[in-house]
Amino acid sequence: MGMPEGARKPEEQRLGPVIRRREQVQAGTTDQRLLDTEGDSEWVHTDPWRVMRIQSEFVEGFGALAELPSAISVFGSARTPVGTPEYEAGTRIGRALVEAGFAVITGGGPGAMEAANKGAREAKGVSVGLGIELPFEQGLNPHVDIGVNFRYFFVRKTMFVKYAQGFVVLPGGLGTLDELFEALTLVQTRKVTRFPIVLFGTEYWGGLVEWLRNTVVAQGKASEKDLLLFHLTDDVDEAVALVTKETGK
Repeated sequence: MGMPEGARKPEEQRLGPVIRRREQVQAGTTDQRLLDTEGDSEWVHTDPWRVMRIQSEFVEGFGALAELPSAISVFGSARTPVGTPEYEAGTRIGRALVEAGFAVITGGGPGAMEAANKGAREAKGVSVGLGIELPFEQGLNPHVDIGVNFRYFFVRKTMFVKYAQGFVVLPGGLGTLDELFEALTLVQTRKVTRFPIVLFGTEYWGGLVEWLRNTVVAQGKASEKDLLLFHLTDDVDEAVALVTKETGK
């Protein structure tokens, strides 16, 4: 999810509910300023006030999403081109999830996220996007019906888990891996009630699964049963069936 090489400073920047354009675009992100330990001691006196901003993000997120029907979070790369097989698969998954009775939650961006939101909207379901403030922010895709923009990754990640009954993970990069492994960890440690995690795309995810089996499990860093925490498939109907089976819908 890093900035592509040669990327120019964005014309528009979303800072939570605030939009800055042209010369008013600020360098860095809210997460960066929170985690940065360099600077003068004034940060010590201003940090406690950040708690109020963090609290407000939780309140806004809970308020916007509390009445969602049963939902599935769909993750995937923002760089998936429109019209590719991966994009079309994301659209079919979004549509099939709605037809199975779910709302669809994504990160609200382009690529695979847009595809899933597009499929959900075309099926006349609830299409949700949870955006994040980034230096190269592209805004919520046009297929999002309920959108919430977050400053802090950890608040946004809470919303993905709290309001979803399962995850479908399309091919993606570091951000997708981050969400995937957090979900696996939460289920493994029983911090959340078990829910299905489906990896869509055997060619893409196969190498990762083999590494988990032949290196992580083989060296005793995880147990064999941890490989049962997720399912791997290339079939849209199977992915939806796995979600349906484990959520009881």
